[in-house]
Amino acid sequence: MIDHDGPVAPWRQIHAILKARIDSGEYPPGGRLPSIVTMAQDFGVALTTVRKALGALKEDGLVVTSPMGTFVAKK
Repeated sequence: MIDHDGPVAPWRQIHAILKARIDSGEYPPGGRLPSIVTMAQDFGVALTTVRKALGALKEDGLVVTSPMGTFVAKK
């Protein structure tokens, strides 16, 4: 799923995948995203890579974080 040898950084690929899932409603507003550990395993990347993608989504206003996890921002 993630092209580790391609021209696009893995965190940017994950950002795009998660954004598409949010936009499609697969992850609805207020819904919880999988844990960082789960996503790292699913995408085959390091935890820091997932954190960077989530940080970019947070900057975009698409997700919010709390001690309980990462959630899709309510519109």
